[in-house]
Amino acid sequence: MQRYDWLKKIQRMDPETEFTEIYRISSWYEFPWDTTQSLGFALYRTYAVPSIGRLLARTGEFTRRTQKRYDDTVLILEAVVEHGFDSEQGREAIRRMNRMHHRYDISDDDFRYVLATFVVVPKRWLDDYGWRPYSAHEVRAATNYYRELGRHMGLRDIPETYEAFERLLDDYERAHFGHHRGGRDVSDATLALMASWYPAPLRPSMRMSSICLLDDPLREAFGYPRPPAALRYAVRSGMRLRGRLIRLLPPRRTPFLARDGRQVRSYPDGYRIGELGTFEEGGAPTGGCPFPHAADQVGQDQEPAPRPEG
Repeated sequence: MQRYDWLKKIQRMDPETEFTEIYRISSWYEFPWDTTQSLGFALYRTYAVPSIGRLLARTGEFTRRTQKRYDDTVLILEAVVEHGFDSEQGREAIRRMNRMHHRYDISDDDFRYVLATFVVVPKRWLDDYGWRPYSAHEVRAATNYYRELGRHMGLRDIPETYEAFERLLDDYERAHFGHHRGGRDVSDATLALMASWYPAPLRPSMRMSSICLLDDPLREAFGYPRPPAALRYAVRSGMRLRGRLIRLLPPRRTPFLARDGRQVRSYPDGYRIGELGTFEEGGAPTGGCPFPHAADQVGQDQEPAPRPEG
């Protein structure tokens, strides 16, 4: 394989009908590390909206059990990408996500904003730090993929194009970004989690490096002081240098999923999709899924997913 063979394959595919497979190739072969990092930062942005940060802080899940909440989010979203929207595993993952969300009074506006971060932030990340930017096919495929996810969440008035998602995100952040103690607490817990993935002596510098990657409106919403300009330049230049070095490597021949990385730590013995996430006291699932399914109990008898080596 040559370096751009995956891109050539993507460009032969139809992003209107093959968007899930295009998104898999981009996420697992072309940009596995960048996809994981950018989606993490996408979710992190949402904490700066007080209605979201306040709710996450009140549940305590993102402050007291930060690693598990991170792992559950990654694994639920990844199950849909891996197995597809029409698979038993994909439907079970979406049902788990919807049941957790429906425990709380979350506005459709907030849901649409979160969806927009998953569409927009990865593209902007790759524009800045990737070994190449998303192609037009990949942008359209990612847009269609998250439109489909939003449809399975029961959302209405989902933007139809990347540009519409981008306008939604920028307008929503201008209108709603603001400082709230809950959002800051969730942000601090998340930065501490990210730092914990590195050796102890490096953790303070990794936390500061993460803050250097934040844009000013996001950083100011959390109340973090602006890092020195020289440090911000060094961190961002280092990220761009990484992208240039990755460009020189041969293409991946095997997929790399987020669960293959060292950041996911809560399930060393494997997991069942239906047991991920949070439950009401007593272990009963809550709420319902707004998207109709042929069977409501699919996936209950599946074997635990094995923990990959490495």
